[in-house]
Amino acid sequence: MYIKRMVAGAILAGFLVGLTACTNSPYSYQGATAAGAIGAAAGALIDQNNRWRGALIGGALGGTLGAITTEIAARAAREAAFSGRSVAYQSNDGWQRVEAQPLGYDARTRCHKVHEKIWQGGNLVEDHIREVCEGEKTEQRY
Repeated sequence: MYIKRMVAGAILAGFLVGLTACTNSPYSYQGATAAGAIGAAAGALIDQNNRWRGALIGGALGGTLGAITTEIAARAAREAAFSGRSVAYQSNDGWQRVEAQPLGYDARTRCHKVHEKIWQGGNLVEDHIREVCEGEKTEQRY
């Protein structure tokens, strides 16, 4: 039984790494890690018959959704920064929405500031300022 769990965990970890390997933002990894941890905890609490199974499923789902959400948000911020116009992405079912509004450009640092908001289920879950710099693939969040 223990070996099956270890194999399942290794397969799941490899799957999650593969999903996030194509992303070009360090925030995708952070989002996957944070949401994966929350999903694992929630899954363990929900599946009272087999807490390990619940943690694995919750962690996998949370990690995947966290990576996707943060990558979409970073992409919206970059698009808003370099186009100079507001950008909004919404899931097909309307449950999740990402908005990015350009705030300005600092020629000295060659960075754009973007106001980013993320809604899930009609509730605002993130509201912050992101700095997107030219010539770099990284952004700073405030």
